[in-house]
Amino acid sequence: MNDRQGPRENRNDRSDLAALAREAMRERGLSPEFEPAVLAEVAAMPSDPPADGDVLDLTGLCWVSIDNDDSRDLDQLSVGERLADGGVKVLVAIADVDALVKKGSPTDGHARTNTTSVYTAGGVFPMLPERLSYDLTSLNEDVDRLAMVIEMTVANDGAITAQDVYRALVRNRAQLAYDTVAAWLDEGGPAPARVAADPEVAAQIRLQAEAAGNLRRVRFEEGALTLQSIEARPVFDGMTIVDVAAQLPNRAKNLIEDLMVASNGVTARFLEDRGFPSLRRIVREPARWLKIVEVAKEYGEVLPGAPDSRALSAFLAARKKADPLRFPDLSLVIVKLMGPGEYTVERPGEDGPGHFGLAVKDYTHSTAPNRRYPDLITQRLLKAAIARSALPYSAEELDELARHCTDREDDANKVERRLRKSAAALLLSQRHGETFEGVVTGASDKGTWVRLLRPPVEGRVVRGFQGLDVGDRVAVTLLDTDVARGFIDFGRARGRGL
Repeated sequence: MNDRQGPRENRNDRSDLAALAREAMRERGLSPEFEPAVLAEVAAMPSDPPADGDVLDLTGLCWVSIDNDDSRDLDQLSVGERLADGGVKVLVAIADVDALVKKGSPTDGHARTNTTSVYTAGGVFPMLPERLSYDLTSLNEDVDRLAMVIEMTVANDGAITAQDVYRALVRNRAQLAYDTVAAWLDEGGPAPARVAADPEVAAQIRLQAEAAGNLRRVRFEEGALTLQSIEARPVFDGMTIVDVAAQLPNRAKNLIEDLMVASNGVTARFLEDRGFPSLRRIVREPARWLKIVEVAKEYGEVLPGAPDSRALSAFLAARKKADPLRFPDLSLVIVKLMGPGEYTVERPGEDGPGHFGLAVKDYTHSTAPNRRYPDLITQRLLKAAIARSALPYSAEELDELARHCTDREDDANKVERRLRKSAAALLLSQRHGETFEGVVTGASDKGTWVRLLRPPVEGRVVRGFQGLDVGDRVAVTLLDTDVARGFIDFGRARGRGL
């Protein structure tokens, strides 16, 4: 046993990961369970809440959702319309969570405490009770739902030439999944069942992909960064973990990402135009830019002395093409040097820092109110702006909420990272003594780290690490695991350098 380990715990299935997740959440001040008052309030909520104010009936449009195949909290739908000039009018419908979750209610109080759903290897801990997030406010297939609609006209050159936000009733015609849609769009794979059965749905996906592609091209011309992480999700057979699978980007995920980024920009500008403050999501210019310059220099590239997202974007795109195997590790280095995202309040007339990574100036979070509290705050601001009524939050309250949401997101991220490590340790816990191929992802006085090629998990090299450097291919032997702490220890395999 190495000197980092404490006493071993017999944790060997999904229920143990769930217990670890609850423990980790409580340590971070997050609440893994709902109070009885919250459950009672949700149980009494109507299944068909009445609409207050002006609500358009848009249920006849061909709305579709694209999400993970196991997603149950569907926050957004989209639909497109070809215009006479060749552009595309895109509507994005966002679940009207505020219609049922009122400010100051017990349910709102729980959401305000956690501020986010927490997605762990031990299970999902939703921000809202399941009856709400999976049913009453989820934009599920073939049911009518209240929504906030973000409308934008996307010209052929990718510019947004008109925009609006309003309330509507919508109906999801096809609930689709990223991987099957991407396989159909990109690889000539079989069409998903709802796509094959409805030519209008098929045409919708292609039209939206066209508009999203135009939006993406403009963002990357402006300097949006190409970054790729190894997002690994545990795979279970019943209660037993059997694999950790990397989640790779694809065209369907890009489609939704591009529409959501654009929608968040429309939302921010709409509030600004109405004279309302907004809760912005920002990533500041990197304070450690000179260190990023040094990293690029190691690859033979020269970056400007001052932060320049276009130059950094070009460097990252070139590295991804030249060395796709190691690109996720370079991406992680750049993300850490850029610094974390945060929430701030931007008032009308102010010129905030924007989002360096996305290369956009106007950006809020508005498209996931079922699982992010900042989006629910923004939804309430939008409703007030549409109705031209009083602000639902004071200036001081908004500032406090921005700080709180930033802190809580950091707490949730740490819980999720801890559980990913525990899941990886659990997967490997019966494979001590086996040898794996990997790539060195970190080498410093604090330790040497390696990411296995298969399964894509990371651990520490505690024996034979001398001479290893970031980017080296290496064979390592699994020495020990600690599921509770998420520790995986390797030794360099004797006589096997790659």
